[in-house]
Amino acid sequence: MLTCAPIATISAADSALTWNGITLYGAFDIGVSYQSHGAPLSQDWMVGVQYLIDKKGDKSVTSVAPNGLSQSKIGLRGKEALTDDLSFVFDVEAGFDPQSGNLADALASLTHNNGKPLANQTSAGDSSRAGQLFNGVAVAGLSSPMWGTATLGRNNTLLLDNILKYDPMGGSYAFSVIGLSGVVAGMGDTEDARLDGSLKYLYSAEGFHAGVLYQPGKTDSSPGKAWQGNVGFEYEGFSVDGIYGHKDDAIAAASLSAAQAATAPHDSLVGTISDNTSYTLAGSYKAGPWKVCLGYEHIKYENPSNPLEAGFSGLGGYLVSFTNNAAFPKPKVLQASWGGLKYLITPDFDITAAIYHYDQNSYGLKHCSDTSAATCSGNYNAYSAMADYRLSKRFDVYGGVMYSKVAGGQASGYLHDSNVSPMVGMRLRF
Repeated sequence: MLTCAPIATISAADSALTWNGITLYGAFDIGVSYQSHGAPLSQDWMVGVQYLIDKKGDKSVTSVAPNGLSQSKIGLRGKEALTDDLSFVFDVEAGFDPQSGNLADALASLTHNNGKPLANQTSAGDSSRAGQLFNGVAVAGLSSPMWGTATLGRNNTLLLDNILKYDPMGGSYAFSVIGLSGVVAGMGDTEDARLDGSLKYLYSAEGFHAGVLYQPGKTDSSPGKAWQGNVGFEYEGFSVDGIYGHKDDAIAAASLSAAQAATAPHDSLVGTISDNTSYTLAGSYKAGPWKVCLGYEHIKYENPSNPLEAGFSGLGGYLVSFTNNAAFPKPKVLQASWGGLKYLITPDFDITAAIYHYDQNSYGLKHCSDTSAATCSGNYNAYSAMADYRLSKRFDVYGGVMYSKVAGGQASGYLHDSNVSPMVGMRLRF
């Protein structure tokens, strides 16, 4: 498979840590980062620090920083042959914060900011990783070289698979907007980058591949149904994929305001509910030491057709004590585009540069294009560069920088509108 991810990737076929068809795999990624307008380090959010400009980004911060290039994790995958053409497969993965040892729990990071003014908040963000033991994938299924692979359980979405494939920075937290925020991988809301209780089917043959994913919904963590479809092909160094998907009752979690915190349980959250539809086209081309990656996603948010009442248990078991079912008086359209170039200087050393752009329409009852409201039109831009040097098959060191800036409605309520975030780090993968 042609990808834009870091070139040296440990193969699933590597049997060094395989016993009777069961493979132990993982990664440990940690470093040091500086933010010109950041927030204090989080002990639960797997991103750790505000690599991107965020509402709470205020003072300059230098600290230990986790997971700059990829998520630290440990997992088990297995394959047991049932017949000559059919195998049972499974995969379970736990992501963690290497600087605290905690399981990745983005929603816990949000609860720590309940009732606090922006200037006093710590780094935090929403995510599909919400403190579950297996906060990555947790799937089992059947696989056949002829008929493809079907898995049941907590699946990565087709969109997440393709973000990791076509993001120039390979889904990095420290150097990629679409890697850190999860909005693109989740059809508009990062909690939906992985879907509990879902069925996923993948098929490939002679350069062509396709996939479907379906989530019936009706669970406490994800009550609305979801589906995605993907088709693509690879030929002579060229790869392209198209994905279309929809999610009912998507949930975006946020911290409680001071007024809400005065009456609600201290560890509960606010949920903004929407029906989201997205389509994506992404591709890459590799020629010699060069690789170029491009992508575009169109996301439409609408008020939910089946509003959710407050008081339900959301992802990770966190109580959603307030809900907003009317956040989009008009459909919100977010257009995300990205591109990047990777150059392999030697077999063990590569450099990458990337650009990311978000653009949103004015979706309030009154048209606006300034910072007076989050519903005004606006944009989000980021530029990043990174060098990665592999000292061995499993160990690499890296360094880079990302500059991010918001304008218009996307900057509404922000303490500052830009952030510069250089980072150096090291990573072990097995």
